[in-house]
Amino acid sequence: MTHPDITPDLKAAMPLLRGRLLANQSLAELTWFRVGGPAQVLFTPADEDDLAYFLKNLPKELPVYVIGVGSNLIVRDGGMPGVVIRLAPRAFGETSASGDIVIAGAAALDKRVAETAAAAGIGGMEFFFGIPGTIGGALRMNAGANGGETKDVLVEATGIGRDGTKHTFTNVDMKFVYRNSGVDPSVIFTAARFRGTIADPDAIRARMNEVQAHRETAQPIREKTGGSTFKNPPGNSAWKLIDAAGCRGLKVGGAQVSEMHCNFLINTGNATGHDIETLGETVRERVKASSGIELHWEIKRIGIGKS
Repeated sequence: MTHPDITPDLKAAMPLLRGRLLANQSLAELTWFRVGGPAQVLFTPADEDDLAYFLKNLPKELPVYVIGVGSNLIVRDGGMPGVVIRLAPRAFGETSASGDIVIAGAAALDKRVAETAAAAGIGGMEFFFGIPGTIGGALRMNAGANGGETKDVLVEATGIGRDGTKHTFTNVDMKFVYRNSGVDPSVIFTAARFRGTIADPDAIRARMNEVQAHRETAQPIREKTGGSTFKNPPGNSAWKLIDAAGCRGLKVGGAQVSEMHCNFLINTGNATGHDIETLGETVRERVKASSGIELHWEIKRIGIGKS
């Protein structure tokens, strides 16, 4: 499926644009599941000012979605109408540390932020080592693992609104809740400042090794997956509910519930976006029938189905 090519019109309307615009660019190769159709337009901004210029001049009726490394994303097979913005590590991926502060661009890998903190003897960010995404996604979803969450260490975040205006958000402004933040969904985060605690580097490294060991032994990290599929219901574990509903190993087309960890869906090789989403919905139905509990998606699903 292809979408109408609107890149010539966008380029004509934005003569000072420095980033790259691509029409009908495949998104499957940009996601960990390796599924999904094309973006009508994929924009990679040159820097924060370029992103602000683009958003300010972009027709308001065009939908916009931002992606990082696609580790927590299902793109439907019909692709994404409108504009998908991808923040490149080259422009938005820098990290630095001073005192007890770590500064990171939104395209920086969570794992790299943990490593930057550890190298500077800053503790409290080891949990980031176990999250396979970027800081932009961590800010949007209040990402957490191994007993820590983004809200525990964030000082402030910066972002660009849909009108091209730059904003700064304090921890309170972020309105963090479990696996989400209350900031306007149209805001695209560009950077963040975190505060940890000065600690022994060897102790920090030991904790990071524990996090990595847990991931390797308990999660299918070498599969085409999207991480935790469903949020944990209050006082319960999604994987236990899925297992109790008899869904371990369940398949739909080329998609399968992981045998290793029931809250992970995997692409066994030839899955479509429809296969993975249908499998997830089937799991939700079976858990609801089994336990009376309704699971809520943690993985983001975007785009349109294939007609």
